[in-house]
Amino acid sequence: MRPAVLPPAGALSTTITAMTAELAIILLALGLAGGFFSGWLGIGGGIIMAPLLLYVPSWLGAGALDMKTVAGLTMVQSLFATGSGVIVHHRFRFVSKPLVAWMGGCIAVTSFAGALLSRNVSADLLLGIFAALAAIAAASMFIPLKEGPRDAAADEIDFNRGLAAGFALALGFTGGLVGQSGAFIIIPFLLYVLRLPLRVALGSSLGIVLLAAMTGTAGKIMAGQVDYSMALFCVAGALAGAQAGGYLSRRTAKGMLRLVLALLILASALRMVADLVMHTGD
Repeated sequence: MRPAVLPPAGALSTTITAMTAELAIILLALGLAGGFFSGWLGIGGGIIMAPLLLYVPSWLGAGALDMKTVAGLTMVQSLFATGSGVIVHHRFRFVSKPLVAWMGGCIAVTSFAGALLSRNVSADLLLGIFAALAAIAAASMFIPLKEGPRDAAADEIDFNRGLAAGFALALGFTGGLVGQSGAFIIIPFLLYVLRLPLRVALGSSLGIVLLAAMTGTAGKIMAGQVDYSMALFCVAGALAGAQAGGYLSRRTAKGMLRLVLALLILASALRMVADLVMHTGD
């Protein structure tokens, strides 16, 4: 099977004719998978999409995607997956609009500032800190939380706005420096610090990540790192997958949601540690 020849990102008309039907189907399926996990677990999906895009097309003989293309596709996919997931969770009254506005706005602004300064800062130490925070977040997900038998609606909860904004400012800036969204740290913070119900934490997390993904996508487009034809297939899959995941999330037992989230966050921490070891070993 001859690998597809992939032209530079941004060349829409030429990319559509050069991209094979096989690669298009793979991107559609990967977008579907990433969107499903976004809607199901309240995450952005980047921690799943990036390795899938890097390795699956190559494994299947459809062509290898370079890291810049993967980064652009992951950001766009995350934008539409979280947007689609927010619609479903909002329908079930699991999205706190004030929380999304406070935390999402802070993360969007400071992550952009951190990204601008990233070229002047050595990110190795910060990446190590992020990995440690992710490991702590994963461990915390196994700590039991007492919730009532009824799923509380988002408009029934309150939160410490100063604490939420302060955490979001710090997380966004640090995440911008090291190129991580920090979505896998947001949910444990919402659960164990702000003490939100699980399903409200998942739905609100999607809204927070959505605002951050907007500025991230704008930056990738301005940098010419978005291949629009490939993104089209990823987005189509993400929209459908997030809807399905959102409906399943409401029907999944809270204990199962917490377990899967803990394992996913732990996998993210291990991946960052591996990236850090490989980078420092070069």
